[in-house]
Amino acid sequence: MSFNIGLSGIRAAASDLNITGNNIANAGTVGFKSSRAEFADVYAASVLGSGSYATGSGVALANAAQLFNQGNISFTENSLDLAINGNGFFVTSNNGALSYTRAGYFGTDANGFIVNNNGENLQGFGVNAVTGQINQGVQTNLRVDTRSADPNETSAVVTTLNLNSTQTRPEVYVQQYDAAYAASIATAADPANPTPAEIATAEAAALDAARSTFDPTNSATYNSSTSVNIYDSLGNSHVMTKYFVKNDANSWDMYVLIDGRDIQSGVEASDPAFDPLATTRFDVDFNSVGELTTNQPYTIAGWVPLDSEGQPTGATSPVDDLTVNLTGSTQYASSFAVTAVSQDGFTTGELAGLEIDDTGLLVARYTNGQTRVQGQVVLATFANQQGLTPLGSTAWAQSFSSGDPVVGAPTTGTLGSIQSGALEDSNVDISEQLINLIVAQRNYQANAKTIQTEDAVTQTIINLR
Repeated sequence: MSFNIGLSGIRAAASDLNITGNNIANAGTVGFKSSRAEFADVYAASVLGSGSYATGSGVALANAAQLFNQGNISFTENSLDLAINGNGFFVTSNNGALSYTRAGYFGTDANGFIVNNNGENLQGFGVNAVTGQINQGVQTNLRVDTRSADPNETSAVVTTLNLNSTQTRPEVYVQQYDAAYAASIATAADPANPTPAEIATAEAAALDAARSTFDPTNSATYNSSTSVNIYDSLGNSHVMTKYFVKNDANSWDMYVLIDGRDIQSGVEASDPAFDPLATTRFDVDFNSVGELTTNQPYTIAGWVPLDSEGQPTGATSPVDDLTVNLTGSTQYASSFAVTAVSQDGFTTGELAGLEIDDTGLLVARYTNGQTRVQGQVVLATFANQQGLTPLGSTAWAQSFSSGDPVVGAPTTGTLGSIQSGALEDSNVDISEQLINLIVAQRNYQANAKTIQTEDAVTQTIINLR
């Protein structure tokens, strides 16, 4: 009996050594979870029980339990290296066969799919091609779309600015206005006493004459200007410039040109055929406390995008619903200043980088400054993690004991968060494992001594005469 007891002890100590050695061997394995040997004593029992004074029959390895406590997180330079901070496993697929891992070595294959270092596809939620929203609950192989980002034509330009209330009308404007007014009044039936209608006619003629002096190439014909880049439907960049000319105490003319051309005719401002009276102009009025009173926004219709040679770019022509909004602009006694400007268009963009946030959203960043969500990494958890079946390569498979996986987005429920550009280290404590080696060695030696002692006793009996 003692031989068997000692032998069981040696086997148990050897198993302990194997488990401890495996832990030490994988101390540098990303996502590895250490194991521990769990032993149970053995008693021989008959059908009616083992009795009150049963002696033990040795020891058996009851379980090699894996410890799923958190490992340290080390940061890397690869945005597709992922670490889980908290509960959960990455889900990977090998042609439909699912496995679960904490090792976050990920990259892309030749087709753009995100795979681990074993070539298995990382699972996640895809994106609805129409709405651009995450398809919650529908797992798929995550893929990085490397195509260029589509351009978006500008439909709205929003500018907030201050027009200097102390500025006066341009000198050439005043001169032309006065001359035209005097000339018109001179044609009245009684120039010394013109009728209200004749005065109104003279003022209209004078205003047209004054406005005809506007010349975008001559800064003496306007008070202030500001520009912003806008985009057509093909992503071509154009420059929209707004010119402001004061025509009364609280009233301004705003002229709008695109690429230095009249919006309707496409004539360049430097061309003799350029007609200031026919170009796009809007009234900008303020009240006595400097607040904008003109209804917003202004609408520009009929713009035909042209290239630098004045030829159509092939973009949408005309671009509909192009608006200019000055809401929030003021007229105070301070220098002209643009405090905010924005527009909703952008050119085409190439993929510049990938980012994965703590909720698992895969965000593509493009050279045009835009971002686009391309999917969401999912995590899985189990009611009994100890019941998972080890597959090797730091992966586990679902088993009957583990229960079904609960799959969801990171940070939801009991699932942890994801750290991009990082990996989870092995949770092996080398100091603890070295001590375990010493203990297992002592156990092995002690059980061998049991066998040696039993052998000596047996030999004594054999030697009896």
